[in-house]
Amino acid sequence: MRLATWNVNGLRARLDYIDLWLQDRQPDIVGLQELKTPDDVFPHEHFEALGYQALVHGQKSWNGVAILAKHPMTLKQQGLQDQEDFGARLITAEVTTPKGTVFDFTTVYCPNGKTLEHADFGRKLEWYKSLNAYWQQNAVAKHLICGDFNIVPEAIDGWRGEQGEGTIFYTKEERQHLQDFVDLGLTDLFRNRYPDRQEFSWWDYRGGAFHRKHGLRIDFLLATQPLVDATTEVIIDRDYRRKIEDLTASDHAPVFADLNI
Repeated sequence: MRLATWNVNGLRARLDYIDLWLQDRQPDIVGLQELKTPDDVFPHEHFEALGYQALVHGQKSWNGVAILAKHPMTLKQQGLQDQEDFGARLITAEVTTPKGTVFDFTTVYCPNGKTLEHADFGRKLEWYKSLNAYWQQNAVAKHLICGDFNIVPEAIDGWRGEQGEGTIFYTKEERQHLQDFVDLGLTDLFRNRYPDRQEFSWWDYRGGAFHRKHGLRIDFLLATQPLVDATTEVIIDRDYRRKIEDLTASDHAPVFADLNI
């Protein structure tokens, strides 16, 4: 079972590129973020032709999340309580695998925060509190949450290393909120498998950041212990951060994990 996350930075602008990746990597379930697409124009039939059903919590111009799945799933949650004004940023489904395993799959697009001085920074921290509350109220034994978390957990996860400390994405406050969430019983699948490896999942379009290896690892697959135990591989898919012919990639790479479930 291949589970994936990808901030696509505009679904309709990236649709042909996404098709290439789906056909090449053949993920079973994908959490998508930053759709910038309202529900009523989401291309359900397009993905059905590729073998995927979709659950969507969309939004015009900004935000938006969706789950694509080859296997039966039912919607459990759209959005976070009391956070609706911060946009469409969370969706959860219950999924049943061909082996009969039932688990919850959540994808999130966590707020960016913009700058330490911006009002959105405080709102970002409050959003994380709401995420923690949601998780505690909806805990199940087998649950994977993936997405763009917009926080650099450790110095190794950002190209600036220790020099990034105290700046946006690297602050003690952001990291503590993320750690509080992980402490609810979650494991970062990539870091668990590769404790010392420096890889990034996001690179700015500007300044040749991708080729200069100036990136951040902010896209995670976090899982409860039964799913951690079932994980056989975790990949940050850098090949799909590159331009392919005349198709421009997202500024995020997909991240996927293979699990025996």
